[in-house]
Amino acid sequence: MIRVAQVTLLFLVLSHALSAKILTFEENKKLAEAGDADAQLALVDLYLLRDQSEEATKWLKKAVEQGNAYAQYRMGNLYANGLMGFLKDDKEAVKWYRLAAEQGVADAQYNLGLMDFIGQGVIEDNVYAHMWWNIAAASGNEAARGIKDILVKQMTPLDISKAQDLAR
Repeated sequence: MIRVAQVTLLFLVLSHALSAKILTFEENKKLAEAGDADAQLALVDLYLLRDQSEEATKWLKKAVEQGNAYAQYRMGNLYANGLMGFLKDDKEAVKWYRLAAEQGVADAQYNLGLMDFIGQGVIEDNVYAHMWWNIAAASGNEAARGIKDILVKQMTPLDISKAQDLAR
């Protein structure tokens, strides 16, 4: 039976692979070795497709070290779900999601809102959940729009106002 974590990982690999430049493995590796963070992130997916998670982890860490926002988001996912040999660690996931979110990664912003809402890795806080979902929605994350509207029904007008101010 396929676990949810495996499906999540497969989704991440395929979604990045579809959005990446179409280069051969060798072309990506040459660029990655030259320090291209996007090529390093593409190598992560290519190595995962080859079932070589140690090499994938090596290249992910290189992209993260360069401050690549999508690599940071992926690192957050690994910690949030305990994938590829990473132990599940919600506080570490929040750290990586925050780095990616502050660089404009809408999915990281959404995930931070979710973690704030349920108190996963952070103290439960509807104001910050609303703030992150507001930012994620403005960044184009459709799920954030819907869930934010549900959260508003549980918040006071003052809390909504605080969240909106924080999102600016």
